Amino acid sequence: MFQRLYDILFEFREYAILSVLIIASFVLMAMNDNPQIKQIRAISTVIFGGVQEQLSFIPTYFGLKAENELLHHINIELADEAQRLREAKLENLRLRQLLGLKSQLPYKLIAARVVNKNLALLRNTITINVGSSDSVQQYMPVVSDGGLIGIVTTVTKHYSIVNILLNTEFRVSGKVQRSRIDGIVVWDGKTLSLNNVPKMRDVSMGDVVTTSEYSNTFPPDIRIGLVSDVHEQPGSLFKSITIEPGTDFVKLETVFVMAYAQDKERVELEQRTGLRIGK
Repeated sequence: MFQRLYDILFEFREYAILSVLIIASFVLMAMNDNPQIKQIRAISTVIFGGVQEQLSFIPTYFGLKAENELLHHINIELADEAQRLREAKLENLRLRQLLGLKSQLPYKLIAARVVNKNLALLRNTITINVGSSDSVQQYMPVVSDGGLIGIVTTVTKHYSIVNILLNTEFRVSGKVQRSRIDGIVVWDGKTLSLNNVPKMRDVSMGDVVTTSEYSNTFPPDIRIGLVSDVHEQPGSLFKSITIEPGTDFVKLETVFVMAYAQDKERVELEQRTGLRIGK
């Protein structure tokens, strides 16, 4: 080890000698009481102090930078925590609403989460994470706290496809809750409407539309939405009635599948006699 140190000192002997001489010079200057040397020491002290003052911002800058990074990291953590708390609060509210729905309906409800959506087509659907292993069957109604969502059309073991209200193939027999006027709820690709309502019937904006007793696929009195527009069509015997769905399908996350089965005897009878009007 000493041999290695000796080799290094020998290799850089010029720099080592220069460093020793400079240190010795400073020591001699510090110990010398000559007036000229004192003046040089005073000038050096002033210069060194000024340089030190000018460079003092460097450790402050790096300290502030480190502190800023720490505060930024803490801010991100707090924002993430706040987001999780907001999501938990919203989930709590949704669960309370769904529990209220569950207590109102007399049928067994199978809770499901929406895992996929198609909302830009003529035949819009959602995919839910329950299937035959959860006792879900084809043609079972699907609801949420906002009311009717649609009907199960395809079932696998763990997933199901639901045709929603906003589907041109979807039909449901509906009624105006206040006046008991009935019609067929359809979606034409742009608006949800209550069709086949004669002009003389009493329908007003703001009326609640629900499923009717004429439907064999859906139990009666499930909320569909509110009447948002009513006007008469020139040359037609029927009113044009627009419905605003009770559910915002863009925000839809949780639904219930209703364990409600069609009455096969009634379906066969109505199909055989040509009376199968509503769904």
